[in-house]
Amino acid sequence: MRRRDLFAATLAAASSVAAAAAASETTEKAPEGQYVDLSPTALPVIEAGRLRNYVFVGVRVVLTPRADPVRLKAKEPYFRDALVRAAHRTPFTVADDLTRLDEAKLKASLMRDAAAIAGPGQIQAVEILNQTPRRRTGFDRRR
Repeated sequence: MRRRDLFAATLAAASSVAAAAAASETTEKAPEGQYVDLSPTALPVIEAGRLRNYVFVGVRVVLTPRADPVRLKAKEPYFRDALVRAAHRTPFTVADDLTRLDEAKLKASLMRDAAAIAGPGQIQAVEILNQTPRRRTGFDRRR
């Protein structure tokens, strides 16, 4: 076998292994089930009646198997609006940390509102995907 044929065969084998590895990674990352991902939303962090920070939150509303995902994905702005209204009505602030929100309160509030928006038996759960604070340092606690 010539060198160039051996080199070509090795290159082809390496590229097929890389393609198979990439395909398996994408299948592992794909979440199971039906869901509606909300666009990242800025929610306020309020301390002593003053706005101290914003936290950008990524939220996933997990649907039941019998829910219609197309119809509910069209209601994504309504889910976001309910989340923002709830955050301004009663902030999800963590007392000792101005860079994150109380996930349990946020989930409970959005679960209640999402069930009202989507209808009974359509929402299975609410997941917090990420929280990114606008400011991470520089909070003056003396005020």
